[in-house]
Amino acid sequence: MKHFKKYFSILMLAIIGMSFFIPIKADANTEDKIYDRIQEDGVLRVGLSADYPPYEFHTTIDGKDTIVGIDILIAEKIAADMGVKLKIEEFGFDALLGALKTGKIDLIISGMSPTPERLQEVNFSDPYMEVKQRVVVRKGEEERFNSVNDFDGIKVGAQKQTTQEDLAKNELIGSQVVSLQKFTDIILQLQNKKIDAAVVEGPVAEAYLSQTEDLSFADNVQFADADKQTAVALSKEAPVLLERINETIATIKEENLVERYKKEASALMFNEESFFEKYASYFLKGTGFTILLAIVGVFFGAILGAILAIMKISANKLLKIIATVYIEYVRGTPLLVQIFLVFFGTNVIGLDLSALASSLIALSLNSAAYVAEIVRAGINAVDVGQMESARSLGMNKFQAMKLIIMPQAIKNILPALGNEFVTVIKESSVVSVVGVSELMFQAGVVQGASFKPFIPIVIASIIYFILTFGLSRVLGVAERRLGAND
Repeated sequence: MKHFKKYFSILMLAIIGMSFFIPIKADANTEDKIYDRIQEDGVLRVGLSADYPPYEFHTTIDGKDTIVGIDILIAEKIAADMGVKLKIEEFGFDALLGALKTGKIDLIISGMSPTPERLQEVNFSDPYMEVKQRVVVRKGEEERFNSVNDFDGIKVGAQKQTTQEDLAKNELIGSQVVSLQKFTDIILQLQNKKIDAAVVEGPVAEAYLSQTEDLSFADNVQFADADKQTAVALSKEAPVLLERINETIATIKEENLVERYKKEASALMFNEESFFEKYASYFLKGTGFTILLAIVGVFFGAILGAILAIMKISANKLLKIIATVYIEYVRGTPLLVQIFLVFFGTNVIGLDLSALASSLIALSLNSAAYVAEIVRAGINAVDVGQMESARSLGMNKFQAMKLIIMPQAIKNILPALGNEFVTVIKESSVVSVVGVSELMFQAGVVQGASFKPFIPIVIASIIYFILTFGLSRVLGVAERRLGAND
């Protein structure tokens, strides 16, 4: 009886495990609003993180920035079989599941594997590819690592929320796992001796090592669970869509299309153009978006901030409380959190805002809190006798504030507003996590496409310096002229 219970338990666990990979056959009457919406709009929205060659990466085709790779070709095949157009939405890898759960995208095709944690939140298609995980180290240090037992106290890099991170934590005994958002950051830290090893997906590692002479595989380190199956992630409320995807994947396997896709991706990864010929347009585009984000953020932040400042110094207690709560909340929470709240939160209330629109709103709301305190300080710096004189001349409080107090306050706060502009230029880099093509996002794109993790960051830092230094000099001239008028 004891043995029967043991075998029965093992059998049940095996059945449950197999159920994750058994395709769900959708009934003709099965409701699938997501599939219906895709067919109605004629657009399939696929989310990915395009810094992961050969799966997905940027390259220039006919002078145009284009996302290409194995996963892109699979997405194109799925869209073609469904008779709809493909629309690629780019995010940081750890923002993909949030985008799927809030309806920003219909599918994730980004080298993602069906882990137990992910299966609780989303569905996965049948696997379309199986790859091995490898350990990458600096060249000449391969002999240090002969098994999973040689990592005690060793810093090991892995991408956040990935199979590689799980392997590093669970199989490399005693390792200190350093989880990073982008794969290019892992390579950069490994090259600069910030970490001593990295767990990397086989095809991705091979692509980088073919272009990097200072890294090598630790071939003697073998994982017990090294094989990873990559699949398409989608909502649990899309059974018809799941069936259609599985039909396409079955065709891909039957015709062995993945091998053809690999060759096509490899051919696009390397060409003979110089670095600046190939990527100068990326930095120009990123700089343009950074300037746009800063201008819009400070402009609308200044308008809302002025309103909040007046509310905070008003005699009305309710207005004062509202302004104080808003200012303290925004100043007390990170900008990154606010961007996620706007980007994902607007979908919850039925507003499908783009990544750029969400980022502009979040930056404006964030800047408003800081501008409000700047304006309030400027108003308080105006001598109280100015208000009393205006009132004695017959002006009401609004007229006195508009015609007498605010013009003097603006002159006082102009340098501080300029500094806020400089701050927003630098802080706008965080919007890259939701896929806005500002400067840091484009630097990451170039990192992934060029296999040069360091140079793009240096170029981005120089551009940021030119923008902020130039603006500071302009503000200095304006401040001196205002002083001369005094």
